[in-house]
Amino acid sequence: MNDLWAARREDARRGVEPLAVRMRPRSLDEVVGQTHLLGPGKLLRRMIDADTITSLILHGPPGTGKTTLACVIAGATGRRFVRENAASVGVKRIRELIDEADRNLGDTGRRTILFLDEIHRFTKAQQDVLLGDVERGLITLIGATTENPLFSVNSALISRSTLFRLEPLTEDEIVEVVRRAIRDPRGFGGLDLNVTDDALRVWAVKSEGDARRALNALEVAVLSSSRGTGVPPVASSSPSSQFNSPTNEEGGETGETPVPPRSGRLIIDRQIAEDSIQQKVAVYGDDGHYDAISAMIKSVRGSDPDAAVYWIARMLDAGEDPRFIARRLAILASEDIGNADPRGVVIAQSCWDLVERIGMPEARITLSQCATYLACAPKSNAAYRAIDAALKDVREGRVLPVPLYLRDKNTSPVDAGSGAGNRVRLVENEKYEYSHGVEGGLTGQDYLGVEKVYYEPTNEGAERAMRERLDEVRRRRRARRGDGS
Repeated sequence: MNDLWAARREDARRGVEPLAVRMRPRSLDEVVGQTHLLGPGKLLRRMIDADTITSLILHGPPGTGKTTLACVIAGATGRRFVRENAASVGVKRIRELIDEADRNLGDTGRRTILFLDEIHRFTKAQQDVLLGDVERGLITLIGATTENPLFSVNSALISRSTLFRLEPLTEDEIVEVVRRAIRDPRGFGGLDLNVTDDALRVWAVKSEGDARRALNALEVAVLSSSRGTGVPPVASSSPSSQFNSPTNEEGGETGETPVPPRSGRLIIDRQIAEDSIQQKVAVYGDDGHYDAISAMIKSVRGSDPDAAVYWIARMLDAGEDPRFIARRLAILASEDIGNADPRGVVIAQSCWDLVERIGMPEARITLSQCATYLACAPKSNAAYRAIDAALKDVREGRVLPVPLYLRDKNTSPVDAGSGAGNRVRLVENEKYEYSHGVEGGLTGQDYLGVEKVYYEPTNEGAERAMRERLDEVRRRRRARRGDGS
């Protein structure tokens, strides 16, 4: 009798679980995607197969399978699995988990995996209680986060963990996940269900690599359609469900899992799929903010205007501040284009000003114009390299005194023999030479005190002419100093 009620309780619990939970892979063979981690010979797969799992941090976008992978690892290695959220688990609970893990290891020989979701919210107080036992191997810690762990996770955790990034699923992998849910008894395998290829493609594209979102869309489509057709939505593999749906005294369903009949085919077409997932969601968390702007900058630097405007559109659609984009374009104009096209920084400055003045949605056009111009412009980072090389010399000890003949006349020493108190700038009887007072506007004077070249123009765009001019200037200055022709 106890077994019967336990089965009914388990069946009722499964009946209310979301499809994404019911369809979680139970073994490594059921995991879709992440072949860079779980493919033959890959590091994580080797660690699992050899049962040498140490503390891990799994990071990546939502819906890529971080929680699922942690569960699968526990199952594959025969370890006890405990799940907590780093934001809500307290020090007291952590001590309880440590005691439980210790008892379990002593009683059964099984080690414990503690899975901490949102590991980036783990506090130092929590960490101090846990890390000692993690280092001793009493508990294996697996953390999950959608943030970049190098920036958001405590360095003490990073130093004790192996980091693995989970990637968004491809469109084909999303289709595979959805098809499996349609066929599997844990999903809708008990339904006479026909999902068109167009519907599958809608979910594959709009889910943005998020398997959970695709499965939620399938579930919404089936549940909303079945209510109008009388087709029950969920199939259960439990023996206790092989009866008609129980009803209460008013004739309504009690909520226990019904048995789907084999009649009344349910068709999910493109329109139903579109309605079930609605507007495509821009995946744009804290990491996305920096990843997208990085992609835009690299696209402009790589002279790809098409990629540049795509990433700008991606950011704007996600609600990014257009002024942030304009500011980064202005920085890029000097750093990556510089004197190869001096108009670039002027255009970027004008773009920033216009974005401030007109705002969205019209600012999108200005940003597009600026980004495409900069992407098509010749590129040079010579100015960027010059200032960084000079700063490196300054910071590493190359602190040069200003030659006396270059100093401001109001701060130069007084010539004691002048009688009139005239200020002069003398170094071995050398005086400052006014460039406009000599032929060609070039003197042979040394303006630095050492022989050093910081600015080296490229052969790109306007810098080609600058390079030729500068080479001639340097040659003539050396000749005037008598250093050679």
